[in-house]
Amino acid sequence: MIVTALGLTWLVSWLDPLKVMAKLPVDVGSMVISGTKITMASPKLSGYTRDQRWYELNADAAAQDITKPDFVELSRVRAKVEAQDKSTMFLSARDGTFDRKANVLTLNNDISLKSTAGYEIRLSEAVVDTASGEIVSNKPVEVQSQQGTITSERLEVLKSGEVVRFTGNVIMNLTAQPDDAKAAEKR
Repeated sequence: MIVTALGLTWLVSWLDPLKVMAKLPVDVGSMVISGTKITMASPKLSGYTRDQRWYELNADAAAQDITKPDFVELSRVRAKVEAQDKSTMFLSARDGTFDRKANVLTLNNDISLKSTAGYEIRLSEAVVDTASGEIVSNKPVEVQSQQGTITSERLEVLKSGEVVRFTGNVIMNLTAQPDDAKAAEKR
């Protein structure tokens, strides 16, 4: 009788293992299964883009609901990416969602993009089409650099960064550079 019960339990769990685990939170090292959601701690991804620029992406956690297998929820996202000019871009965001089927990464809350080229972009939302390299933010954007600042209500980055468009209440403040000030004085 006990052997039959164990055999049936094994068969049921073998045929539908997540149904049995869905009722219990299970910790398997850095992976937790709770209900229909699988959460991985400290996921990391690195590689090269199609144009051979390196990248590293990591997060504090990544969660996937097995009933929505195309979506991955990310928390405390961080990335390093080599830019086309060979500078390094550092990205951070409080949270995000990756749609694997559409190849769209949506970042939310406290997004910061800093470049070793000397500028920083702050956003509260960014939708990134990872296939085309296009980025759209329909919420306020602030860019700071040594040359000045730009603020706007919307941002579009097209053609993998070749075109950057700010729209909606765009304000640009330029900072005079030391060489520019000296040249102006000589005139």
